[in-house]
This record gives sequence, structure tokens and C-alpha cells, in this order.
Amino acid sequence: MSFFTELAHQYIDGEWRPGSGSWDIIDFNPYDGEKLASIQVATVAEVDQAYRAAERAQVGWAATNPYSRRLVFERALRIIEDREQEITEAIIAELGGTHLKAAFELHLVKEFLREAVQLALRPEGRILPSPIDGKENRVYRLPVGVVGVISPFNFPFLLSVKSVAPALALGNAVVLKPHQNTPICGGSLVAKVFEDAGLPAGLLNVVITDIAEIGDALIEHPVPKAISFTGSDKVGQHVATVCAANFKRAILELGGNSALIVLDDADVDYAVDAAVFSRFVHQGQVCMAANRILVDRSVEKEFTEKFVAKVRTLKVGDPADPTTHIGPLINSTQADAVTSLVEATVEGGATALLRGSAEGNLVGPSVLTGLADDSPILSQEIFGPVALLVPFDGEDEAVRIANETPYGLSGAVHTGDVERGVRIAQRINTGMIHINDSTVHDEPIVPFGGEKHSGSGRLNGESMIEAFTTQKWISVQHGRSQFPF
Repeated sequence: MSFFTELAHQYIDGEWRPGSGSWDIIDFNPYDGEKLASIQVATVAEVDQAYRAAERAQVGWAATNPYSRRLVFERALRIIEDREQEITEAIIAELGGTHLKAAFELHLVKEFLREAVQLALRPEGRILPSPIDGKENRVYRLPVGVVGVISPFNFPFLLSVKSVAPALALGNAVVLKPHQNTPICGGSLVAKVFEDAGLPAGLLNVVITDIAEIGDALIEHPVPKAISFTGSDKVGQHVATVCAANFKRAILELGGNSALIVLDDADVDYAVDAAVFSRFVHQGQVCMAANRILVDRSVEKEFTEKFVAKVRTLKVGDPADPTTHIGPLINSTQADAVTSLVEATVEGGATALLRGSAEGNLVGPSVLTGLADDSPILSQEIFGPVALLVPFDGEDEAVRIANETPYGLSGAVHTGDVERGVRIAQRINTGMIHINDSTVHDEPIVPFGGEKHSGSGRLNGESMIEAFTTQKWISVQHGRSQFPF
């Protein structure tokens, strides 16, 4: 099937239909500018219809035996496996992902669906003791009800499924809004997979729209009790504010400015490989990407020479070519922003060991060094193929530099002494950090999330239960209570 022809619609209450807005969201291939789809935008009215459909459907779904619920996710997994080639082509076309990136994304989608199968059976109630004779305290674990999910453009299929599947598995209904640059892979495709897997109508609704049309309607609406948002810290802060004002739970997975630290006893060749992958996977459009590569001065020269040499071998071009390492950025706004940032940093005194050229949305890799301590680029998320090499003297300085950022998502430490690496990792204020590996990791049962401006709450494994369920206390008094009056 042609995803971009057949899925260019809203999906509300089990029906594929156009929105009622007066304009269209145009879906472009970021590499060649080809128009992939035109989707009539959803309005506030469609957002309301989607939430009301979810609200109606959720009651019966929550009462469904979890052994029956999990069958949907088993079928969804088989559907993705059967359509893997088509989905790969869609990821390449819609977001400029390379073959390597598409394979990485699909692998994780399948892993998260396998986890959703198990998650359906995992919530447990408890019976707790009471100081009152004859009283039984029962604590039930229940779905929150309806969950709103807002997904980003960089890993749209994965980061939609990552919240949608667990929320559904735990007995909730979902309204999903994908990023307007990836409406098919992040939205309609997810709906189609679950529709074909037999998910009852109304439980998953997809509204393709923009805040220019709906404002805060998606997060202000009275029906959803939790909002799962993945995106920038600026927008995440707004989401959190609106959720707090409306007494909603907010699960926020936001940006990063991760540091990959190379200590004096590291395997330099291996550290180079990890750093190149950590910085340039999916053109650097990854929240966990190693923005800053911190290198002990004792190995700085060797590391720098080998790092720049390896980066020079990266092929920039058509993401449909299996030999391509770096494809296009998502749109011209992002490409221009990255190019301007490099220009401003070099004008500010940094040295460009490698300066990538720009052609359309294709931006070649840049490697910058000699940065002033107060260089603005050091404290922000770049989201493009730009590596910053920063030397340090000793562990304390490495930790200080790593923590000099408003973000705290991921990181890595390379060393010949694993426990030394762990000691340093414990001093870095970040939600996740990896010893002798890349900064880019996600696993279905390990808590995923950040500190500081990188978000609040956690996803994956048991954290999904905390995110998408609530607890209810029901007490039973056996015999008669004694009242003071």
C-alpha cells in the first residue's frame, strides 16, 4: 500500500476522514522536496470528537481481560514485521532517515511492542494492614483513563508507539498528535497498524494538526488525565504549565546536551567510534546525541586526529542509498539554524577542524574546537551534525564541564577502569549515562528520562505503570466500627 496516499487523513473513532480546517498540512520529503501528502488540518472540533470517542471506548477496554488486550500487541508486532520494508521506505522518505536509522528505529519499535504484551499483565493490587481491628485496605491499580500523546519528528514511529502501546496495554485510550513534519510515520501509520491488529474503534485516535489551528486545546481538554510529550524543553515547559493549571499529569521527555567523556586511560580508537556514532546518528537529530565530546588533554591530540579522520569518511547524501551515513535535516528552518550556529561560533573564535557545506537540507558534518568557556553553543541543544571537542585536565574538570548545562538527559564515560567510570557517572547530573558505550540508548525495561530541563517523569518498564495508571484505596470494615460520637 502507499502510506502517503491512503493514510493522509485524520483517524477518529475508527474512521478515516478529513479534518474540517481551512488549510492543509503538506508532508514533504526533506531530501528532494517531493510532496508526499496533503492532509486537511484537524480543528478544535476534531480534537473534541477524538477525546470523546476515546472516553466512550475506554470504559469497556479497561474492563477487558488483560490476556485478551495483549493479543492486539502480538498482532501489531507481526504486522510490523510483515511490512518492515514498506515502513523502512516511509521513514526514509518522510524524515530523511538513513537505512541504518530506519533499522534502529524499527528494532526498538518491535522491542517496545514485545514489552507492551507483558505490560498488560503487570499491574498488581495490594492488601495493606490497618491499625483498626477488622479493617481490610485494598489498593487497586487502575488506568488513568485517556492519555494525550504528542510525538516529535526525529523518531516519530518509535516515540509514538513508545507511549501509545503501553498506555493502551494498561487499559487506557489514547489521542495522538504527531509532529506536522511527520504526520504519517508518527501518526496515521501507528493508527493503521493497530486498526489492522484489531484494536476496537475509538481507543486510538490520531489528530493531525498544528497549534496555529488548535492552540492548547489538546492539553487543556477536560477528558485526558495524562499528557505524554516528547519535544523541546521550551514547548515542554509550556505543556507542563498548562497541565498543572488543569490538574493533569505531565510526562515530559525533552532535549539534551549530553557529554561523552574520554578519560586518560580510555581505548582511544573505540572512544572515537562511539563518539562519531553518538554525535552523527540521524544527522545529530537525537535528544541523547553527544553534543559535547570532552577529552583529557593527555589523549587530546591522538583522539582529535582520529576523530576528524573518521568523520571525513561519513557519506552525506540521499538517505535511500544504503551507503549514506548522513541524510537531510528535517526542514530548511533547521538546516539554516545549524549552518548559522556554526558560522556564529567560528566568528566567535572557535576553530573549525572540519566545516560541512550545506546544500538544501543536506548539511555536512562540522567539528569545532577552541571554544571559549562561555560560548553559547556549549550550553544548548544543537540537533544537527556538529561536534564540539572540549579538552579537560583531570576528572574534576570533566565533571564540572559536563554539568555546566541546563540539560541532563544522557552521557557516556570512556575509561579502562569501569568502576572509575561509574564513580564519575554518579557525579554527573543526568538521568542516564553509559560506561564505554555511546550516549544513544533506549531499552524497554530500563527507566528512560532526564533531569533539569531534560524533562520530568520516566518511561519504560515499571515506569510506564506509574505514568499511565493511578491507585485507588478501597477499605472494607469487617464487623462494626466504633465512632466517638
